Amino acid sequence: MPALILASTSVYRRELLSRLRLPFETARPDSDETPLPGEVPAALARRLAQAKAAAVAALHPGAWVIGSDQVAEFDGRPLGKPGGRQAAIAQLAGMSGQRVQFHTGVCLIQAGQAPLQALDLTVVEFRALELAQIERYVDAEQPFDCAGSFKSEGLGISLFEAIDSRDPTALVGLPLIATARLLRQAGFELP
Repeated sequence: MPALILASTSVYRRELLSRLRLPFETARPDSDETPLPGEVPAALARRLAQAKAAAVAALHPGAWVIGSDQVAEFDGRPLGKPGGRQAAIAQLAGMSGQRVQFHTGVCLIQAGQAPLQALDLTVVEFRALELAQIERYVDAEQPFDCAGSFKSEGLGISLFEAIDSRDPTALVGLPLIATARLLRQAGFELP
């Protein structure tokens, strides 16, 4: 099989992809993540996943490259990574008692081939959160590099009333059900 490269330096995506037990490398994609004017969050996630994969595939002819991107959508607008404590607290306070959509795009591409793509939608329903609860959570887990300011695979699960998803790994950043399907389509042997 050709080489497999994950176009990401995210520890979360790397840990998820390792579950499939295929050898792979990682590479940092060089792509602009600025939304296009009027671009909806689902389209942004899909486009960025493909852009990341294509950027790395151009540097590694013959390799299959996986790109993935997640865009959180609240009230029709994208939510970014908070980057710091106060922004994380503000994001979580705004989402208290609300539903937030997470669009996770994945793209598998080999230079010269048509991209294989999928898009997952996960809806998170936050329970009503008090400021003290939010601050305790943020201080405990410091989710500053996570869209939506939480880690669902950790203590962040305590913030939710419900999660509606076809693929529980999508919320962490790489939808493995779709990724495995795309890899099988490309000829990788998976159970």
